[in-house]
Amino acid sequence: MSGENSAMSYRILCVEDNPEIGKLLTESLAAADYACDWVRDGEAALALLTSESAGVRYDLVMLDLMLPGVDGLDVCRRLRRHDSQTPVLMVTAKAAIRDVVVGLEIGADDYVTKPFAMPILLARVQALLRRGVRPAVNTDDGIVAAPPLGYGPLVIDIDQHRVTLEGKPVQLTGKEFALLSLFARHPGHSFTRGELLDRVWGEEFDGYDHTVNTHINRLRGKIETDPAKPRFIQTVWGVGYRFAGDEHP
Repeated sequence: MSGENSAMSYRILCVEDNPEIGKLLTESLAAADYACDWVRDGEAALALLTSESAGVRYDLVMLDLMLPGVDGLDVCRRLRRHDSQTPVLMVTAKAAIRDVVVGLEIGADDYVTKPFAMPILLARVQALLRRGVRPAVNTDDGIVAAPPLGYGPLVIDIDQHRVTLEGKPVQLTGKEFALLSLFARHPGHSFTRGELLDRVWGEEFDGYDHTVNTHINRLRGKIETDPAKPRFIQTVWGVGYRFAGDEHP
């Protein structure tokens, strides 16, 4: 691959305690032109993912569940408390339906069980990266940043925590911004109200679906020309909400 959208533009964190599987994953990702870092436990992963001084931004986290010390579920929970954006692909031998459901409910974006076929795993990686943010880039001062997401007149700069509509700034609360950035990173994906509560408020939040509805209505009032006929945040009857729109650089 070549050009600004090549795989090497993406950096992946692989969290896997089995040395054979870890080596297989990193070598396969490198062969597919992805930049990849590998750590063997949850503490090391959290140090990279939650420390502002780490200096590295990852476009995707490949996460095993059964890790020594802090397990994969806890890593995902703690990551989602401050980062609802970075895609998480769980890769684990725990194949029971309950394990899959729990992993997705706490914030994972996809789930692959061991043993896996490498072409399928790489296809899942590519799919998550396509629907996620564009690759992070280094600025002149060395800070890693991701380009803004643009949907027609609506521009969402996740790194700068800034939204503009037709070039004018839109003032959003923290939860409104978290909702909008989650939607914008997954255009076309339908979220239930329960999923939005877990992803934005956290699974410890003892709230109700009405909380989501209220924030959606406020958000529509700020970014929609006609909130009664929303262009961006659309209701999916019987399910929840989805973000509609084609991205433009």
